[in-house]
This record gives sequence, structure tokens and C-alpha cells, in this order.
Amino acid sequence: MDVDITQAVLSREEVARYLRGGPGLTPDQAHERISAYLEELRTTQRYSVYRALKHPLYPILRKIVRHPEFVELAQAATRSHRVVYASNHKSHIDYLVELLVLDDHGIRPPVIAAGINLFNGAMGLLNRHVTGAIPIRRDSRDPAYLATLRAYVAELVQRHDLFLYLEGGRSYSGEFKSLKTGLLQAVVQARRPDAVIVPVAIAYDLVLEDQALARQGMKRRQRRFTGEVAEMVRFAVGYESRAFVTFGQPIPLETVDPDSRRDLVTLTRHTREAIGKLYKVLPTALLAAALRPSMPRQNLVDRIDELLDALRSVNANLGVESGYQAVEQATGPLVARGVIVVEGERYRVRERHVLRYYARSLTHLLKARAGSNKTS
Repeated sequence: MDVDITQAVLSREEVARYLRGGPGLTPDQAHERISAYLEELRTTQRYSVYRALKHPLYPILRKIVRHPEFVELAQAATRSHRVVYASNHKSHIDYLVELLVLDDHGIRPPVIAAGINLFNGAMGLLNRHVTGAIPIRRDSRDPAYLATLRAYVAELVQRHDLFLYLEGGRSYSGEFKSLKTGLLQAVVQARRPDAVIVPVAIAYDLVLEDQALARQGMKRRQRRFTGEVAEMVRFAVGYESRAFVTFGQPIPLETVDPDSRRDLVTLTRHTREAIGKLYKVLPTALLAAALRPSMPRQNLVDRIDELLDALRSVNANLGVESGYQAVEQATGPLVARGVIVVEGERYRVRERHVLRYYARSLTHLLKARAGSNKTS
């Protein structure tokens, strides 16, 4: 970590207050605690190394076909602005796929904010010393940590583009979760007039760790990362998927008052709405949302056509035009994944919780339609 950013963080008012002695702490104890947090946040980005090693390190990425949409919006934004990307979070491989899309198009690499659970073992070495990710204690309530983190992010914005996952972790249910305001508040408090939020949505035909996420959603608790990695490796056998990475119009921050809670809430809502509209509606999600425990193929096609009509009414980013097309494209992957069974012309659910996981990825769009119907 550069000396200048360390000193800048220690000089920010919210940190300086704790250095004078936090609740129940002497100044020396407060300084020791904040110094430890700063050391934890220290990161080094060696993106040229990451680019050179990406295929040997991540053979699974060769099975994911990247489909960028409107990437020119990100290219234009980086030419004249400090860019903070805000994305939904589906998988542990999101930040690998999304950063590679940026690299494919010659866009300067941002610093990623990632959960501290990704900083153990080999993955931790890679994140801390190659990709330049910063570890986030998502559940911390320590005022000293929160002040240090906000100050550190605010100073990073002065020096780097950032890539944030504002849901605060992957969605176990499959739904697009509400966004947390902490990191966004830190970005706004950087008071950089040229800063913009670039909304990004990532969608997969199949999420690599879908089985693990669906089970965690039932248990309402997070598994150890090492256990998840082992399961991801097991499910990587035969795995193939498209990944759609869709960029949106930049959201300027120059008119956002850093001291206004109302402005922050409005910005958060605007960002979430933008990401939600960008999300690519893929055949697997449509089939999952339409299928009942056992259905004839034609009934399934008809139900998907009804869903598509509903989604068109909210200008959803559709990946198919018809129920027939969705069934044709989704059947093979979901059968191979063991999620559904097809017997002649009849479709049956095999893994109900996994199917629900994919179906819920459309919940935010269908809720938007229900809301528009109430106001019309």
C-alpha cells in the first residue's frame, strides 16, 4: 500500500476521530486497531501477470463464452471519468469474467472489492498480489473498521477505477437483492466531480455453483469457501455456459450531496433499477419460471410466451423471442445439469430447489411489472 494513501486515510476526519481515542480505547489502542485494518486492506495490482496466467489458472473460463453488451459505454466513460462499476453478483467467477470482458476491449483494470472469505490460500494470494482486490468484512459492525474502510475506498477512488458488488454477497435464493449503501457512500464522499457509476449486469445460462447456492438458500447460512470450491470443481465437469455482461449508461455523481442521506438512498435505488433492467433474460431462467412439477411441452411453451409478454411490458433485456426458442435452447443444458427430466413430450422437475433458484432471477422484473400495473 502506498505511503501517500496510508497518510491520506489517516488524515480523513472519520478516521482521525478514532485516532483520538474510540469508544473505550486509548489513542494508542485506536491507532493499533486502525493500522491493522489498513494492513489488511493493503493490495497490489499486477494485472499484466493476471492476464498472462488467466488460462492456466482458470481452465473453467474456457468453458464460458463471454457476450459483452454495450461495452462501448464503459470505454467512453473511462476516457473522461473516474469509473465505479456496480454489478449484481451471481457467482464466485463473476469478477474473473467481468474483468476479462473489460480487458478484451482494452479498458483499464479496476480495483475489485471482494468478500474477505476469498482471501484464503491460493485464491487469497492471487487476489491480494495480482488482481488487486481489497478484502471486505461484510458483517463487521466495528466502528473503527467501518470508518477505515470508507476512508480507504474514498481515497482509492482518487487513484483507481473500482468494481463493486453492492448486494453484499451472492444471492442464495437467485433473486436480485437490495443494494447496501456503505461502499457507495464512501465513493460519494470521495467528492470527485468526474466520478460516475457504470451499472453492469451479469447473467449465465448456468451458474457454476448453482447446486451449492440453492442448498445454502434453504439452510440460510454460508458454507466454508473451501467446501464451495471443492463443489465447484466437481460441477465443472461437463459445464458450459454463456455469460452476458451488459453495461448501462453512466450515472453522474457530481450532483449527489455527500452529506445527504436522501441523495444516497436515491442513488442506490437508481443504481439497482439500472442493473435490474440490464439483466439478460436467458432461456434457462424462463423455462425454470414457467415449469410446474410435470407439464406437456406445448403447455410449457405457452407459459413462456406469456412470461415473455409480461417481460416485454417492462422493457426487459430478452435473450429469446419466443417460448419455442426458449425451450429449444434451455432443455439440453438443464437436462445435462440434472435439474429437469424430459420423457417424450413431458417435462418433469428433478431438482426443485435449483429450478427455483433460476426462476427467482426474474423476480425483480416481474415485480416491476406488477408495480407498473398498479399505477396505470
